[in-house]
Amino acid sequence: MSATLLIVDDEKNTRDGLRNALDSDFDVYVAPDVDGALSAMESVPVDVVLTDLRLGGDDGMSLIERIVKKANPPICIMMTAYGSVDTAVEAMKRGAYDFVTKPVNIDRLEILIKRALRERNTTRENKELRSKVQSQFRVDGMIGRSPAMVEVFDTIKQVAPSRATVLVQGESGTGKELAAHAIHELSPRAKEKFVAVHCASLTPELLASELFGHEKGAFTGAFERRIGRFEQAKGGTLFLDEIGEIDLTTQVKILRVLGERTFERVGGSETLAADVRLIAATNKDLSKMVAEGKFRDDLFFRLHVVPITMPPLRDRKVDIPLLVETFLRETAVENAKPHREISPEAMQHVLDYDWPGNVRELRTAIEHGVVMARSPQITLRDLPPSLRTRKILPENSNFQSGLPSALNLRDSETELILRALEECRENRSEAAKKLGISRRTLHRRLNELNIFKH
Repeated sequence: MSATLLIVDDEKNTRDGLRNALDSDFDVYVAPDVDGALSAMESVPVDVVLTDLRLGGDDGMSLIERIVKKANPPICIMMTAYGSVDTAVEAMKRGAYDFVTKPVNIDRLEILIKRALRERNTTRENKELRSKVQSQFRVDGMIGRSPAMVEVFDTIKQVAPSRATVLVQGESGTGKELAAHAIHELSPRAKEKFVAVHCASLTPELLASELFGHEKGAFTGAFERRIGRFEQAKGGTLFLDEIGEIDLTTQVKILRVLGERTFERVGGSETLAADVRLIAATNKDLSKMVAEGKFRDDLFFRLHVVPITMPPLRDRKVDIPLLVETFLRETAVENAKPHREISPEAMQHVLDYDWPGNVRELRTAIEHGVVMARSPQITLRDLPPSLRTRKILPENSNFQSGLPSALNLRDSETELILRALEECRENRSEAAKKLGISRRTLHRRLNELNIFKH
């Protein structure tokens, strides 16, 4: 569908001349004055307003001021025979996109209008993306629209209202603790505490004291009673991270808590109730550890009531644009930096990298770019060296492989789009999803890159 252009000029010959020159590329409407322009805009959705500075008893400046106050205002371009730098600056201050002088160069005007429309579409798509990030693609801090993440979200929503034990599995940096938080926040226990214990950082003795507490004099250095995490989390959720690291003795004690819902403090005899929802996480293969005798099979089955597997970032590349947008916004606020977009070249490197550190590494890389950026856009030189050198995915990866370094950016984008279309059997909607863009954006890029696939 062609963009709609409204020409506002009090000279009929000018209006008709511009309409005849531009109606092959745009749906053109005309108006002689401010009232006529506003009336036209009430009946027709207008994308661009091209207005003269002098409009009889009124002027284009006041028209622009009234237009920009509307919801989703059209692009405004000022034209006048009274061209001056001061007039141009004033027009821009009032909300004009740009300024042209009469007699109007039609070719330059067409280029200006099309550029303005492209920029507006990009801005709208970014807003849509931010809105999506904040709504249907987010579950309590986790973001994604890939099938793997949708499955994770569905499982979390299903299991959260219950008190079933959950085992969250996945590589480091995939967001296992975020998943645990989400289960807690969506559960009836959300108003109570979420208590996390990182098991790998503690010796067996300290871990037992950390989990169950201890009585005064229970061991050397126990100068007073300590309340453990099971007591601290009463009524809430206890999250045991890296549970594959705990020793067999502590495994027995946790097994008892899960079976009997009771425990004793270290060095104590009083039996205490364990009113907690237990969620455990690991980056290890617990079933393999069971086979090797390093993890109790009975505890494994107690923990494995509802398993959730967090996918690595390399298997959910479609989520990267959503994650990048979120991290751009969050890290800019945290570091007192202005919000910046990421350049196409930098984004291509982000997509091509295999992210061994997963989402945690991606967030660190984006924060590096936000802090180091020297211009309104984050460029390739602002990203960490690991991305600038690019570790490319192999050809059999679940997403598009890295592109030859000899290709320039335009060729790279063309190759990326063609590969996505081929993998999706020319289904443009599916290809757009695979690329992490909207179908409309894909159509625009097909036209701009002269890719004619049907």
